[in-house]
Amino acid sequence: MSEVEKIRVGISCGDLNGIGMEVILKTFADSAMMDLCTPVLFSSSKAVSYHRKAINEHDFKFVSVKAAVEARDGKFNVVESWKDMVNLELGKEDPVVGDYAYLSLEKASEALQKGHVDVLVTAPVNKNNIDKEGRTFTGHTGFLGDFFKGDPLMILCGDKMKVGLVTGHIPLEEVAGTLTKEMIVAKVQQLSKALTSNFAIRKPKIAVLGLNPHAGDGGLLGKQEEEIIAPAVKEAFESGVVAMGPYSSDGFFGSGAYEKFDAILAMYHDQGLIPFKAMHFGNGVNFTANLSIVRTSPDHGTAYDKAGKGEADENSFRQAVYMAIDAFRNRGQHEEISSNPLAFGKSSRDSR
Repeated sequence: MSEVEKIRVGISCGDLNGIGMEVILKTFADSAMMDLCTPVLFSSSKAVSYHRKAINEHDFKFVSVKAAVEARDGKFNVVESWKDMVNLELGKEDPVVGDYAYLSLEKASEALQKGHVDVLVTAPVNKNNIDKEGRTFTGHTGFLGDFFKGDPLMILCGDKMKVGLVTGHIPLEEVAGTLTKEMIVAKVQQLSKALTSNFAIRKPKIAVLGLNPHAGDGGLLGKQEEEIIAPAVKEAFESGVVAMGPYSSDGFFGSGAYEKFDAILAMYHDQGLIPFKAMHFGNGVNFTANLSIVRTSPDHGTAYDKAGKGEADENSFRQAVYMAIDAFRNRGQHEEISSNPLAFGKSSRDSR
């Protein structure tokens, strides 16, 4: 892609009965966004028109295209991903609507795989509407890991902290039995690499949390820290990653120790996301790392209670778009530097 071409932002519509479409339309109602990128939404004109009317965004303009390759710069593009008239009841959980959310995600991922869009930003879905007999769906991260054949790492990103997760959407009772030293080492290394390539942090410093209260309290409250996590931190450090821990979660966040690190690796979902969302809810971004593609999403769900009322805050979705664009550019620069560091160093010196 040449420098003059705008980054094409592929967007999956999410649950059409939630606030996803609203935050999408509000984000791109700002004409400045069109100067930044070319939005490509995988949905239908009928669905967009329905939401436009529901939230009183009658002046919002879009163009309909048959495929992402036809997307036009300076326009909000809607790829006609189905012809059906979907019966929408805003604020209602509906498995039929879940089918269209899944279809949108599939088509957006296919376009991303073909290079017809450059990045993917996903609107919120209701997993219960999508997961059904014959189709297992635990979330966007798992879906994208399978689709792009990788081992994805979820990172929640905000201006005060970045949090990666060793385990994601699994029951809490399964966490302790799932953890292994090898898994933690891999996640620490993935997190470090993601911070360097996507966020341009040259030598990231990573804090690794313990699993048990008080990080096991010397084995009194659990032995995972001594037997699994501490050895994993040591191995990761010896491999060249600046990793430290394990830290007791409550003291780590309560004392503000997180401010000294570029990122934190939590052992399970709520351990990392509760403190993160307490600080960043409404402006945080979910970033999927360790895949060949760039994908982001807002830090909130479908918010059925706000759907169709025009009350949804689009800031987190807007931040997700910004982060996807920045990560795409950072990756390109990182790949250029990594592929020919001597040439890059020479050109940098010559430009001074």
